[in-house]
Amino acid sequence: MHVGYLKKGEIKLGKNNILTVKNLKKYFITQQGIVKAVNGIDFSIKEGEIFGLVGESGSGKSTVAYTVVGLYKPTEGEITYYNQDISTESKKRSKELKKKIQIVFQDPGTSINPTKNIHQILELPLIVHAIAKNYKDRTDKIKKLLKMVELPEDYIYKYSQMIGGGERQMISIARALATNPSLVLLDEPTSALDVSIQAKIISMLIKLQKDFNLSYLFITHDLSLMRNVASSVAIMYLGKICENASRSEFFQNPLHPYTQMLLSSIPVLTDEEEKLKPKKVKSIGEIPSPVNIPAGCSFYSRCHEKMDICSKEDPVMVEITKGHFVRCHLFK
Repeated sequence: MHVGYLKKGEIKLGKNNILTVKNLKKYFITQQGIVKAVNGIDFSIKEGEIFGLVGESGSGKSTVAYTVVGLYKPTEGEITYYNQDISTESKKRSKELKKKIQIVFQDPGTSINPTKNIHQILELPLIVHAIAKNYKDRTDKIKKLLKMVELPEDYIYKYSQMIGGGERQMISIARALATNPSLVLLDEPTSALDVSIQAKIISMLIKLQKDFNLSYLFITHDLSLMRNVASSVAIMYLGKICENASRSEFFQNPLHPYTQMLLSSIPVLTDEEEKLKPKKVKSIGEIPSPVNIPAGCSFYSRCHEKMDICSKEDPVMVEITKGHFVRCHLFK
């Protein structure tokens, strides 16, 4: 059971986009040069959808989340929540908008204030957004939040250093959901946790999403996780999206050489799973520096299918079949 002021089924899975990103760019100026962390990407998330954004470290996927939530202002491009342009920093966004878009960070050890107890941590969003009338009402709602993330009520006055990493992440999830959001950004929510607790966190997130039609932007480096969780998957490489498709289309018909390389390296347990994988594609070369991205296709130096044009022209995203997009010179 969710907290009292949430209405189960409030958001219906439908055809409407809850989030639309167009030509999003986020550049950072450093002593070494300009880092094009996000370099012109497009995607959309439907109501009630789990959208998986996958990439290696340095691909720019976390920067996407921080820009969508308002921690960064886009260098260029447009971010739309339903029909509202939200391409601004968080401090310029309305309180109502901040309630509806929340984020769960990768490391709960750094995203939770160690000087505050759990009651204070979960009470703050309730106070800021005037969700509860008084202390007793807030305490009741905090207890319901703890129950929602499967933590006992007696944790309410514990401090974060008194509980484990998995439990801290459950508190982070409860804090994100305290404002009754419709869109939650999950920035590798299990990668900093022990394997033993990862499955529990994922199971909880899926249950909450199904129960309340939450929409997730799920950021991860784990493609095998997305096979079981996401409804759509996009692959990022050096600030750009290489391929974007529905989950079934993505795993059954991977097109981009980088996608094929990633999928072929996923460990499997059975012969049947092995048959579903693309043929083994050897990973060659190293990821170029984001400060000095080579001309042409950024994946050129590592690609087993490269052609002369790949070193000269950056490919554009094309739609191969309905909803299946790929950015590669092999598909024109």
